[in-house]
Amino acid sequence: MKGLKKRRRIQVLSIAGACLIGVLFILYFLPGDAFQFFRTPSQVAKSPPNSTEVFRIGGLVEEGSLVRGQGETITFRVTDGGAAVPVAYTGVLPDLFGEGEGMVGTGRMENGVFVATEILARHDETYMPAEVIDALKEQGVYVAPDAGPNG
Repeated sequence: MKGLKKRRRIQVLSIAGACLIGVLFILYFLPGDAFQFFRTPSQVAKSPPNSTEVFRIGGLVEEGSLVRGQGETITFRVTDGGAAVPVAYTGVLPDLFGEGEGMVGTGRMENGVFVATEILARHDETYMPAEVIDALKEQGVYVAPDAGPNG
């Protein structure tokens, strides 16, 4: 009986070790931008990341900052009430993107400008990403959307 328990214990530890090695192997070969961190405009202004780091930034599109340039490049400023960061994006913006609206962008900082490769906007009139809500609440500028005529 004692030999059987020892053999089972060795088998279980061997399988657990193989699984751990497999997970570490997968993590090692993930692309460098697989782990994108969320930052608020205040965090970016306080300590700007280096130009090779891909991250997500979110907040509200600052009123009066949206400029549609020549071609497909659009510039605007994203703010959380504490700081504003200039953003440049080349491409087609989501339908519900606009000034005063919540957004999340993926990209990197280049010469003090966040160059976005992807822009996400809310998918309906009341939705805002949880990360953006938390950041706006920290700054004390979050205003909850209307609950509707019954609420």
